[in-house]
Parts: sequence; structure tokens; C-alpha cells
Amino acid sequence: MIEHYSMLFALVAGVILGSSFFYSLWFTVQKGLQSPHPERWFIGGFVLRMSITLVGFYFISNQQFWLLILCLLGFLIGRVIINRVLAVSGKPEPA
Repeated sequence: MIEHYSMLFALVAGVILGSSFFYSLWFTVQKGLQSPHPERWFIGGFVLRMSITLVGFYFISNQQFWLLILCLLGFLIGRVIINRVLAVSGKPEPA
């Protein structure tokens, strides 16, 4: 059985991964729209975001299905948090 601390860690790590993923997505779009070479921002940001997220999911899940599910749930919670934070700060919300 998976320990409760591992489950809590997976959930919190998922929130951190999700928050950083969606904030960096918002940041990339803002910088890409202002840049004379937006393809560098969009492609580079995509590769960096996906690499960090997938490696994080791999190590956090530790090849256990329920830890992966909890990490994904935390990832989605992180998306909601970033949407709320950016909405309160008056910045345009990410998609």
C-alpha cells in the first residue's frame, strides 16, 4: 500500500508542476506576442515546459499508478490556482 506521505507529496508536487507549467505558458505567450521572433519563444517554451513536466511526472509517480493520478490531479488544481491568481491581479487569464 502506498504511504499517505507519498500520496500527499505527489499531490503537492503536482500542484507545483501545474502552477509552474501554466504560469510559464502565460509568460511565454506574453513574451512571444511582443517578440520579433515569436517562434523561438513558442517552440522553446513548449519544449522546456513539456520536458520539465514529463520528467516530474515520471519521478514523482515512481512507477505507481495512484501516485501518477494524484500528481495529475494536483496539476489540474495548479491550473485553477494560476487562473485565479492571474484574474485577481488583472492580467489576462490563460486559456
